[in-house]
Amino acid sequence: MKVHFIAIGGSIMHNLAVALAQKGYQITGSDDEIYEPSASRLQSFGLLPAEEGWFPAKVTPDLDAVILGMHARKDNPELHKAQELGLKVYSFPEYIYEQSKNKERVVIAGSHGKTTITAMIVHVLNFHQKKFDYAVGATLAGLDGTVRLTEDAPVIIIEGDEYYSSPIDPTPKFMRYQHHIGLVSGIAWDHFNIFPNFDDYVQQFENFAASTPKAGTIIYCEEDDLATVACTSNNMRGDVVKIAYSTHPYEVKNGKTYLLIDHNKIGIPFFGAHNMQNVNAAKNICSRLGIDAEKFYQAIQSFKGAAKRLELVGKTTKTAFFRDFAHAPSKIEATTKAVKEQFPERKLVACAELHTFSSLNKAFIPQYKNTLDKADIGVVYYNPKTVEHKRLSPISEQEIKQAFGNEKIMVFTDATVLKEFLLRQTWANANLLLMSSGTYDNIDLKELAEKVLG
Repeated sequence: MKVHFIAIGGSIMHNLAVALAQKGYQITGSDDEIYEPSASRLQSFGLLPAEEGWFPAKVTPDLDAVILGMHARKDNPELHKAQELGLKVYSFPEYIYEQSKNKERVVIAGSHGKTTITAMIVHVLNFHQKKFDYAVGATLAGLDGTVRLTEDAPVIIIEGDEYYSSPIDPTPKFMRYQHHIGLVSGIAWDHFNIFPNFDDYVQQFENFAASTPKAGTIIYCEEDDLATVACTSNNMRGDVVKIAYSTHPYEVKNGKTYLLIDHNKIGIPFFGAHNMQNVNAAKNICSRLGIDAEKFYQAIQSFKGAAKRLELVGKTTKTAFFRDFAHAPSKIEATTKAVKEQFPERKLVACAELHTFSSLNKAFIPQYKNTLDKADIGVVYYNPKTVEHKRLSPISEQEIKQAFGNEKIMVFTDATVLKEFLLRQTWANANLLLMSSGTYDNIDLKELAEKVLG
């Protein structure tokens, strides 16, 4: 099989390229910018393009498939060449489906929690040495890359999001996987640049649930009103199995979280009410895959989380420094609440970077109201140049405070000034939480951790 990737440098695209190369496929690819760690990983497998840019000559009639990444544009010259030659052009999710037609497909969807739920399922299956394939959105412990495709695995675990499938296909990715078992963790308006209308955003999840096939299964969080409505609507087939879950019973003692199981309890290395929901979500999926409750609890005790999801950067006996991928309102609120609940006696400095199109859009920012209220010191950071780059209207400090509904919030627009502010704080009996899908303009986390933790 000869497969060409347009925009091979993407985080998930390069992992698919590697997975296909490991199956023995002949892989070529192009991109106009390839960053780390994609570049090094592609190079280690002999897949890194000789030079950056688009080269229509790479698109030849003998290709079995062309896979189009989201980084490419509709007017991409390689895409035009493929279309002129009549080649089959796949989006990432379409090609994952092609590779897993004969497998049981499990798709985890939702505005929040899907990466962690997927990671929990993968951890449990790995622990019990089950054969499975996967396509996930974050680096997980014990896995080589974020995509694995084999011939003999009977099931594939897929993290499915509601983003467009490709620049020429506005279908949400999770619809392209054609799940047998689907899960909706919760629905909270996000991706304002793609779904500027709230009802349209919610409709995508209702469509996902309604696409569950005959004798298929849809699992949803009954504590989330929108997820419940989407997964129990009149559009659902009558022969679909519907399973509702809620927050797993738990308790926090002396900074340690325990799952409560009948009259017993087990200690776990992760925390937060939202993660207790995630545990029950993963438990229900694993049950459908033949992992009983006893085996699930045996495995979950050693689950340490996905990269950048409430990840512990460092700690002392009196201070902990966490970072999290949280950027949408629901994620920032849940993560802030989780750290404060775990360490109620410590001061919490919680920082949120506004980096995405949605988070910097004046029409969307009010969705962040009260999301940092659980923090003792709430901090918001954004770079005005990012606002300008995204061609959005400038935002003032007062507008951000008003949107967050909290006049005490500290607002910074310079990463150096933010860093100086953090270093001036007293960190004895205090925790630091940095939340962002960005990098705080490449702030040195290792250096910051060393100084904060002393």
